[in-house]
Amino acid sequence: MPMKTKLPLLKYIITIVSLSFLLLFFSHQPRRSKTLLTRSDLKIRRGYTSYDAYIQRQLNKTLNPKLREIWMTRDWDRKIHVFSRFFHELKLQNLLSNSSKSLCIGARVGQEVEALRRVGVSDSIGIDLVPSPPLVLKGDFHHQPFDNETFDFEFSNVFDHALYPRKFVAEIERTLKPRGVCVLHVALSKRADKYSANDLYSVKPLLRLFEKSELVRVRKVDGFGLDTEVIFRKKNTIQHS
Repeated sequence: MPMKTKLPLLKYIITIVSLSFLLLFFSHQPRRSKTLLTRSDLKIRRGYTSYDAYIQRQLNKTLNPKLREIWMTRDWDRKIHVFSRFFHELKLQNLLSNSSKSLCIGARVGQEVEALRRVGVSDSIGIDLVPSPPLVLKGDFHHQPFDNETFDFEFSNVFDHALYPRKFVAEIERTLKPRGVCVLHVALSKRADKYSANDLYSVKPLLRLFEKSELVRVRKVDGFGLDTEVIFRKKNTIQHS
């Protein structure tokens, strides 16, 4: 009889000790940060072994003969018409004027530049890795070939092609004049371009990146697969005596 009494007691003690050990073990495990569990609103796509490899991939699109033929023929008038409508609306809202010195970033063959000129903004130029004279100069948007505070207005619909989004935005803010306007067309709802270098899921990263600018507005648009227009105005610089 004494042996039978001790067995349940021994099992009870072993159970309590085991539970205590497990609680002690898990309490010392590092907790996963909530940040790690939350999907980032801006993700850089992997796969580039070097900056040269990234540039070459972008050139594969820009120099594609079939794409260039489409851009210069079937897409030419259609895109100019849509861009002209966007720019005309910006003029009505006093975000763009005929006297605005303007830059189109990642302009390919220059439809947006031609659209600006057709709505009266004659001092307009574009940059792209491959020049397309007379509308587009050769230039890398990570290293714009312009002096500080050159432009009143900058437009781009290629933010998703930036391997270094912070540098992309920093160059815009560097070359914009104080109170200058930047208009970005971005895709938030779908990942359409296989040549994109990043994926953007909300406008929050843009608000963080544009450190020297204030948000003017965000609205939905239909811009050749891009669904959101985000407008910033560069703040006045503080003059130190």
